[in-house]
Amino acid sequence: MLSENFSTLLLEAGTDEAGRGCLAGPVTAAAVILPQGFFSEKLNDSKQLSEKTREQLKPIIEKEAVTFHVIHLEPKIIDKINILNASIKAMQECVLNLNPSPEYIIVDGNRFKPVNNIPHSCIVKGDSKYLSIAAASVLAKTYRDEYMNRIHEEFPMYNWKKNKGYPTEEHREAIRKYGTTKYHRMSFRLLPEQLKLEL
Repeated sequence: MLSENFSTLLLEAGTDEAGRGCLAGPVTAAAVILPQGFFSEKLNDSKQLSEKTREQLKPIIEKEAVTFHVIHLEPKIIDKINILNASIKAMQECVLNLNPSPEYIIVDGNRFKPVNNIPHSCIVKGDSKYLSIAAASVLAKTYRDEYMNRIHEEFPMYNWKKNKGYPTEEHREAIRKYGTTKYHRMSFRLLPEQLKLEL
């Protein structure tokens, strides 16, 4: 069972991201403050949940949350500042957009940079330990999936509706065949046999 709180403070925000390992699309972050006493039997790390369960949880989290925010950071920014910095920046921006502002932040993973001097803790596998991080992971994943479904309509040959931009064999084969799009991360190793794609 996931824990409700890490600190003893009421306004504790959980934050997480989705899409770090993708070859295309944004990195998406979410931050959530849940009310005291929030309970959900289904809520867990979004990677452990089915797409159907994530979709069921999304409106519940949005309705019940004290506040939440979701942000997409585009491939151009990822290419400019690298994926780690982009992930941290996206989570920071989410936290800055929470109203009320959190008194404490818990972050999934082991890297974060302070925001407005708000104390924080990084928790490895935090999305399977704390409700607010799990809620953030569900929002980040569902919002990013929706984004990938939208851009799939623009470039259906990459089948982003299914692979969501991850480096599947099918996705790489499509890059080999059709080249890259404005949604691809050019700083990533898009094809295994070459370090940089010839443009």
